Amino acid sequence: MTVLYRLDAGAAAIARVFEVNPGDDPWSGGYVSPASFAPVITAGREFIAGPGSSRQPRRMVPRLWGVPPPPGASDAARPVLSVRNADSPFWTGNLRNPEFRCLVPCTGFMEWGGIGMDAKRRQHWLTATDQPLFAMAGVWKDSEVPGFALLTCKPNAVAKAMGRDAMPVILPPDPRAHDIWLRAGWDHAKRLLAPYSSTLMREVGA
Repeated sequence: MTVLYRLDAGAAAIARVFEVNPGDDPWSGGYVSPASFAPVITAGREFIAGPGSSRQPRRMVPRLWGVPPPPGASDAARPVLSVRNADSPFWTGNLRNPEFRCLVPCTGFMEWGGIGMDAKRRQHWLTATDQPLFAMAGVWKDSEVPGFALLTCKPNAVAKAMGRDAMPVILPPDPRAHDIWLRAGWDHAKRLLAPYSSTLMREVGA
């Protein structure tokens, strides 16, 4: 599970890539860790539930990484960072309503590798070679402090070689894919939950 990522771009640069007004977002770049705020991009329909007949401009807003766990969770204080099962009742309502889906801008994410000869796990930082600033698929929940989680999918060859059984969903650079995730019905949007091509990813230093 991804527990750290980088967003080495300021609010203005993010806004240019994703064609959105940065508003008053103060993000200047850096690491994003659980329970910290980071910019996400929504379809601008947070207060307009239902079919997307009214096309609003996208918004870039700060959200907390991690959402409160479902009732009865073994660790009620531990936020949920990722969506492992998109068919879980905990997520279905939000995923099927596009106003709760979001783009999570990113320049690189960390995955833990297996334990080496020194009995220590190694950090692996991964980026997309075809898009220096890319979008991960996210979903947010409206709670006391609105938070988001990352969608995951099966690992590609790069992530699998590190011993991972899942990886974040990286969306293609095509703006149409971004629009599908933010606005389309779930039957269409869920087709994007696929591993990114391993030939378009590389490992870099932290």
